[in-house]
Amino acid sequence: MALNLVPFVSVDKMMQLVLHLGIERVLVDLVAEIEADFRRWPLFDKTPRVASHSDVGVIELMPTSDGETYGFKYVNGHPANMKQGLQTVTAFGLLADVATGYPVLLSEMTILTALRTAATSAMAAKWLGPKTEVMALIGNGAQAEFQALAFHKVCGIREVRLYDIDPAATAKCVKNLAGRGFTVTSCTTPEAAIQGAGIITTVTADKQYATILTDNMVGAGVHLNAVGGDCPGKTELHRDILLRSSIFVEYPEQSRVEGEIQQLAPDHPVTELWRVIAGEVPGRTSPAEITLFDSVGFAIEDFSALRYVLGKIKETGLFDNLDMIADPDDPRDLFGMILRAS
Repeated sequence: MALNLVPFVSVDKMMQLVLHLGIERVLVDLVAEIEADFRRWPLFDKTPRVASHSDVGVIELMPTSDGETYGFKYVNGHPANMKQGLQTVTAFGLLADVATGYPVLLSEMTILTALRTAATSAMAAKWLGPKTEVMALIGNGAQAEFQALAFHKVCGIREVRLYDIDPAATAKCVKNLAGRGFTVTSCTTPEAAIQGAGIITTVTADKQYATILTDNMVGAGVHLNAVGGDCPGKTELHRDILLRSSIFVEYPEQSRVEGEIQQLAPDHPVTELWRVIAGEVPGRTSPAEITLFDSVGFAIEDFSALRYVLGKIKETGLFDNLDMIADPDDPRDLFGMILRAS
């Protein structure tokens, strides 16, 4: 492939790739990719994402590198977009060769972020959650089906109990998950949804200090997968739940600003999830323990997902080429290259 031609995965090509491989297979594969990179966590450059906040949302850049490959994701979060018929989250990402600085992949990441977020949730529950076949899924928007499928395939969930303040969102989710090999139960209250659930996933969108779960709703022994609280001023869980939980995070420097733990003291103890996966520290230590994965999303997960896509498009050819890099015959003669194009 010519160095000036960069593989580009459009939304159309990403959909073709996911359908070609199978959504469930992609989710399982992404869990393996992310786990592998979490095991080599210390090798990566790490920084909290660079965020530009406004009253209506946030625009962020999420960079990292393992010393050989550099990656970043551009992502926004604008909860009010839904009222205009727009996506709450959109994203694209890039991989580049550290040795030359040349990009090697440009990809849509709106779909890919939904997939990697669900894969990361299921990966965390695999290491932290109790043995259970029932999950409550509170918030039935764009992320919900991906979460349900990931937990079914990775954690053995056989019943997903749904609740959303908008019944239409729940109905959409029920329809999309029909025939997937597990029971989908529609609930009219969050209290009904969590009945019998060993795992509770919250994935709501409103940018506010919300109380999706109150303290009395969370009993001993459950695993909480808090996905929706992912920027300053945006949470889902009552503070008292956090004080009763063993809290696991991706990158504390980012999670303390953006996650549920923004409600707690800056020195409140948390455990980095990579240490559990690497075998350095235990995860769940007793049947009665409440474990909480305070998920905000981190650049290494996007890096893993992009690298997975790069490998799969080489196998399938599901990409287009973009002429992105100037390639003069003489690297010093960029001006002459322009003149010769006339």
